[in-house]
Amino acid sequence: MFEKYFKLSENGTKASTEVLAGVTTFFAMAYIIFVNPSMLAQTGMPQGAVFLATIIASAVGTLVMGLFANVPYALAPGMGLNAFFTFTVVFGLGFSWQEALAMVFICGIINILITVTKIRKSIVKAIPVSLQHAIGGGIGIFIAYIGIKNAGLINFTSDPGRNLVIPVEDKFTVISDSSAVPALVSLDSPVIWLALFGLFLTIVLVVKKVRGAIFIGIIGTTVVGVIMTLFGLEVGVNIKDFDFSKEAIAAPFKELGTTFGAAFGENGLGSLFNDPTKILVVLSTIFAFSLSDTFDTIGTFIGTGRKTGIFSEEDQKALETSTGFKSKMDRALFADSIATSIGALFGTSNTTTYVESAAGISVGGRTGLTSVVTALLFLASMVLSPLLSIVPSAATAPALVMVGIMMLSSFKEIEWPEISEAIPAFFAGIFMAICYSISYGIAFGFITYCIVKVFLGKAKDIHPILWVSTGLFIINFVILALISLGILK
Repeated sequence: MFEKYFKLSENGTKASTEVLAGVTTFFAMAYIIFVNPSMLAQTGMPQGAVFLATIIASAVGTLVMGLFANVPYALAPGMGLNAFFTFTVVFGLGFSWQEALAMVFICGIINILITVTKIRKSIVKAIPVSLQHAIGGGIGIFIAYIGIKNAGLINFTSDPGRNLVIPVEDKFTVISDSSAVPALVSLDSPVIWLALFGLFLTIVLVVKKVRGAIFIGIIGTTVVGVIMTLFGLEVGVNIKDFDFSKEAIAAPFKELGTTFGAAFGENGLGSLFNDPTKILVVLSTIFAFSLSDTFDTIGTFIGTGRKTGIFSEEDQKALETSTGFKSKMDRALFADSIATSIGALFGTSNTTTYVESAAGISVGGRTGLTSVVTALLFLASMVLSPLLSIVPSAATAPALVMVGIMMLSSFKEIEWPEISEAIPAFFAGIFMAICYSISYGIAFGFITYCIVKVFLGKAKDIHPILWVSTGLFIINFVILALISLGILK
């Protein structure tokens, strides 16, 4: 059965190899089932619900990838995209998590439509290769920076009298100006000790090329955290709530009702377009979601598929010329787009193709059977929900740092000595982390690229899509400034 459906012999593989590859891919990316709930829960979303939504989105998307496209890639809520969801869209722009889910759902629908046509491919061709690499690497810095912050390794000090203190219920939010500077904290806290242990453990496992290194790092750090808690050290491990009973395993399913369909509710799509002054902000945010997702996916396909022969030369040419589902590349892109909308429906950020799929490919995975095995393992991991109560941020933070470091490899493709390339790349990549916003990084990368080309007399090299995108970003910044000045309300 497997032979006939997945064409194993034709692809130079066998069932046992595909199963091993599927298991390898799962453990390489299993960290997401703990990291993603930890990230999105900061927006107010119930952690158990996000845990299940993460698994469901990953399993369904990966199944579609395996059964429809017949390629060995796995999907899950994307690192960087979940950070964008949390820290830029909800915290930075002030949208509710329900509205953010609505934007993710719309992004998925748009990606489906533009994948069926040539539009998605036109967008990819419109963005200079250097900017594409800068965006990928910049997201890596952004993620790593979040990991360092979540680990509690840095704090910020600002000049006296330069802060705005805003009361929020019984707590306070402090907004500082540019006088605030980061510094390494004193290494005198058990939480810091645990985070450093987790970071060094993960580093050792990764450099030793241990399969599932990041996932093992999370589990190992959590075990050490439990031991430290038993000795009376406070490290963020909640042993009291740890419960592996049937009721505890079932609890996230009850919470899932909070996030399932929330994108379409009164606080989601029902309010997303109510404020005319924010419509452009909404549209540019959806565009940023779509752009980041697209580059993540296509970069993974091209980077791993060319060397292994998973995608033929014809498949790669189809990326630029075909419409519909004439090639494996088209079908794979469609599976990726479907997964995003499904994820938003259940309650998670953009679902995208994981570069960790390369782990399974490296041990011989060549067909969709690899993806099917990975998807089944994701479904089986639903019983792990009680572990959420004891996995501290000190255990998940090192995973963010390590994933961020891995994504930085995109920077090597940028011609940094060429200043006309370096300037837009800096703003698209480095500036992204400094501003704590993926969309702002993309925006300033586009704007500076257009400025550089215009003053070099190469305006004709700028694709019309890039001109339109840049114009929309500029209009968006103008509107935000007018709102801040009180001119628009």
